[in-house]
Amino acid sequence: MRPAQSALWRGAALAAALLCASAGSQAALFEDDEARKAILDLRQRVEAVRQQTDQRLTDENGQLRRSLLDLQTQIEQMRGDLARMTGQNEQLTRAVSELQSKQTTIDDRLKQNEPSKVTVDGREFNADPREKADFEAALGVFRAGQFAQAQTAFAEFVKRYPQSGYNASALFWLGNAQYATRNYNEAIANFRSMLSLAPDHAKAPEAVLSIANCQIELKDTRAARRTLEDLTKAYPQSEAAQAGRERLSRLR
Repeated sequence: MRPAQSALWRGAALAAALLCASAGSQAALFEDDEARKAILDLRQRVEAVRQQTDQRLTDENGQLRRSLLDLQTQIEQMRGDLARMTGQNEQLTRAVSELQSKQTTIDDRLKQNEPSKVTVDGREFNADPREKADFEAALGVFRAGQFAQAQTAFAEFVKRYPQSGYNASALFWLGNAQYATRNYNEAIANFRSMLSLAPDHAKAPEAVLSIANCQIELKDTRAARRTLEDLTKAYPQSEAAQAGRERLSRLR
C-alpha cells in the first residue's frame, strides 16, 4: 500500500473512532438526563407524599386535639354534675335524717300519749298517760293524809274522765276521803255509785262496810244493820264480811 493511501486509511479510521466516541458520549449524556429527570420526578413524588402525609398527620393531630379537648370538657362537665349530685345527695341525706329524727320525736310523743294497759284493784283496762298520772297523784294525796285535798282531787278526776277505767277505784277513794272529812252522806252516795258501776270490784265489800260505818256515824243504826246483813250475804267470804259480822253483833 502506498504511503498516501495508508495515511488516508488512518485518517478515516480516526474519524470513525471519533464519530463512535461522540455517539457514545451523546448516548451517555442522554441516559444521564433521563436518570436525573427520573430522580427529580421521584423526589417530587416523595415530597408530595411527604407533604400529604404531614398534612394528614397535622389534620389528624388537630382532630385528635379537638377530640381530647371535647373529652376533657365532657369530663369536667361530668365532674361538675357529679359534684352537684353529691351535694344534692348530701342535702337529701341530711333532709332524710332530719325527717327521721322528727318522726322519731313525733312517734315518742305519740307513744307517750297513747293509751296503755294498767291494772288497778285487779281490773285491767287501757288508760291515757295523763289519766294515769292524775289518778296516781290523787291517790298520793290521800295516802299522805291530806283528805280534804284528796276529796277535791278524786272529785275532779271523776268529772274529767267520766268513762275512765279508774272510776270505780276513784269513787271508792273519794268516799273514803269524804268519810275522813265527816262528809258521811256524800261518802255513802259515792260508795253506792261505785257499787252500781262495779259490783264485782275487788273493793266492793269494803265499800259496803264503809257505807255501814257512815250510817253508824249518822246514828242510823237500823240502816247500818241492814247494810251489814247485805254485806254478809253478798260477799260472805270477804274480810269485810267478817268485820261486818263483828260489827253487827255489837249493834244488837
